[in-house]
Amino acid sequence: MAAVTSELIKELRERTGAGLMDCKKALTEVDGDIEAAIDWLRKKGLATAAKKAGREACEGVVTVKISDDYKKGTLVEVNCETDFVAQNDVFNEFAKEVTDHIFTVAPTSLEELAESQIKGVQFADHLSVVISRIGENIVVRRFASIEAGENGVVNGYIHGNGKIGVLVSAACDSEKTAAHIRDALKDVAMHIAALNPSYLDETRIPAEDLAREEEIAKEQLRKEGKPEAMWDKIIPGKLMKFKKETCLVHQPFVKDDSKSVAQFVSEKAKDVGGTATLAEFIRFEMGEGLTKKACDFAAEVAAQLGQ
Repeated sequence: MAAVTSELIKELRERTGAGLMDCKKALTEVDGDIEAAIDWLRKKGLATAAKKAGREACEGVVTVKISDDYKKGTLVEVNCETDFVAQNDVFNEFAKEVTDHIFTVAPTSLEELAESQIKGVQFADHLSVVISRIGENIVVRRFASIEAGENGVVNGYIHGNGKIGVLVSAACDSEKTAAHIRDALKDVAMHIAALNPSYLDETRIPAEDLAREEEIAKEQLRKEGKPEAMWDKIIPGKLMKFKKETCLVHQPFVKDDSKSVAQFVSEKAKDVGGTATLAEFIRFEMGEGLTKKACDFAAEVAAQLGQ
């Protein structure tokens, strides 16, 4: 039997992130063969991860990556079970690694991501090893990318230690204009994080959303006792107010409410004699839509200790 040295244990731990005793046991089980030990730990990680897979993952971070030329951006939400782990360096390094991987590989679905290769192994297996190392269920919940194309520009912003992430892009008349307004786009991304617009502009509002808003307006007028003969004159104004409040381009810019967001971007482009219009935005708020169960932490710890 080959000797299981401290150097071997150290190398295995650095390559897998597994615990010291797990590394020692793995090397012992496979007679000191480090590659076989990695496989042994991966299998063990899979078994451990399977026990955690059903547990709720409602905490986590949103991360963003922007290309050096500001032509592409990727936004990712990675969830874990507790806020404590969400602030853990290992978890945050994994979230960054996932974002870099998605940015590069460009999977079109979570299923495609799971089957992709990262560091020479299937992503699903790599995730399982990380789950085993951290000790909580981890879920890559969603991701999205924006590619600006010729004369376009993308920028992004992360707010509140990864609680909100935003990507926003603009179409410009030239690369010169695109380069000039990219910092302004970061300000727009900050605005989106703060004001949470529902749509880019009125052309992006689904017909059913406008119809619902019109019905709400009618009900309000009915309760106010307004004669139905007046409704056709009042409702367009209410719908216009709805559009200004919910469409990014019409919202008063958060840093200077004397102008709209669209006007802010247009003025920045005019600084270099160009034109620019907002093209797309994506906003992720960590945990939105997820329901957190109340957790008796003391009872959970007692249960794990067998008390």
